[in-house]
Amino acid sequence: MGGDKAPGEIVAGARRASEEGGIPVVLVGRPDAIAAAEPGQLATLAASEVIEMHDDPGASVRRKKDASVLRAAEAVRDGAASAMVSAGNTGAAMASALLRMGRIKGVHRPAIATPIPVPGSLPTVLLDAGANAECQPSNLVQFAQMGSLYAKARYGLEAPRVGLLSVGEEASKGTGLVKEAHALLASGAWSQASGATFVGNVEGRDVMTADIDVVVTDGFTGNVVLKTLEGGMRFVERALLEAMTATEELRAAFEVLWPAVLPLVTDLDPDSYGGAMLLGVEGVCIISHGSSSANAVVNAVGVAREMVAADLVGALRQAVGS
Repeated sequence: MGGDKAPGEIVAGARRASEEGGIPVVLVGRPDAIAAAEPGQLATLAASEVIEMHDDPGASVRRKKDASVLRAAEAVRDGAASAMVSAGNTGAAMASALLRMGRIKGVHRPAIATPIPVPGSLPTVLLDAGANAECQPSNLVQFAQMGSLYAKARYGLEAPRVGLLSVGEEASKGTGLVKEAHALLASGAWSQASGATFVGNVEGRDVMTADIDVVVTDGFTGNVVLKTLEGGMRFVERALLEAMTATEELRAAFEVLWPAVLPLVTDLDPDSYGGAMLLGVEGVCIISHGSSSANAVVNAVGVAREMVAADLVGALRQAVGS
């Protein structure tokens, strides 16, 4: 029920994931609204309430006991579903997963891991992308552990390269948080389970390069980086489209160039990646963009299935929760 295009695009994407990918999907929400969106043969789990995008996450989760996002998290907790996918209120999805699924033992704070597109290469995993505005150095170490295991499970990396986001490559650069986290990460003790390598500090310009696999930072900084990159990419796309269609001659050239440009556009489209994953809870929770299309939902459901099949939660439990 959540998301700017819900329930129509959500239901359409779920149907495609089921019909094209053979993934069993249960739709959670108001039965009448779901039925109007033509769910086909998909099963439905009734939930009478919806936490809207503008609602306060904490208060709404406590007040709306029959909210669809809560019922989805309960389905995972109870074994009725293997994973939950939400394109709605991010805070509500996170709070629901924490309250209903619970936190992996030993995890101090769950984190949102978001794939950042790198044209021509695998995405960079950025975390935390917004779950924890304030962090301790030990939190960033756990984010490195969890992000590395996620990169291994999702992208098949044998030895993920982990960088700590700072304002300079030197170990002496950054805030007190960054300097303390750097010392802990440089010790290397945290990386045994994932086989990851700490490459030191990285800067914002490094996030969209093939030089790094996982970038670790606090949730405030990570969310600013994420939204800045999204806004920058949208601006460049609009500016190029306007420039290339300004005259008849340019439009003709654009039609010739478009097949070569299309793969880059696809690489930079957030819908291609399905969504972020909340790492550190006792279940697979995929948080998709609020403007997710049906294509984004298909990809999000596919990622959820992959992370269940890879038993990422089990790997996190063994490595971080031990």
